[in-house]
Amino acid sequence: MKKILLLMTVALCLALAGPVQADPPAHAKGRGGGKKEKSEKPGKGPKYSGQQGKHNGPDGKYRGPDGDDLIRATITAIAAREIAVRGGWVGYQPLPPGIAKNLARGKPLPPGIAKKALPPGMMLHLPVYRGYSWYAAGRDLILVSLAGMVIADILHDVFD
Repeated sequence: MKKILLLMTVALCLALAGPVQADPPAHAKGRGGGKKEKSEKPGKGPKYSGQQGKHNGPDGKYRGPDGDDLIRATITAIAAREIAVRGGWVGYQPLPPGIAKNLARGKPLPPGIAKKALPPGMMLHLPVYRGYSWYAAGRDLILVSLAGMVIADILHDVFD
């Protein structure tokens, strides 16, 4: 009787030890804390290492939070600044620091931001993108996706 009880106990222990030794499921993070692999170039992150970042699609294109592609402006900040200076659209006040730090590509336009519609004369000189609109936010020129009001590009100090 003792041998049978001992054999049953050993069999039960072995049966319960199997799942403990099994590989964890793919969705389990384990003890690594979800850390990502280091990029090939230190300090450059997934964008430069060829890895898929949190807003990059499988094709490597930048995607907004809703998964749509975000375009980049084909005009430089220097060229936009020249247009603003020629038209006399300069001297704008900067955004408060708390709002300015929330102004980033791929993020939604912060609530309560003092965005201004651009003068029609300046709009004539800027590239037009279907589904996007230009705004002045403080001293910066921002390109905003109208679907979701997500910032697609920021040209800094255009209206300085």
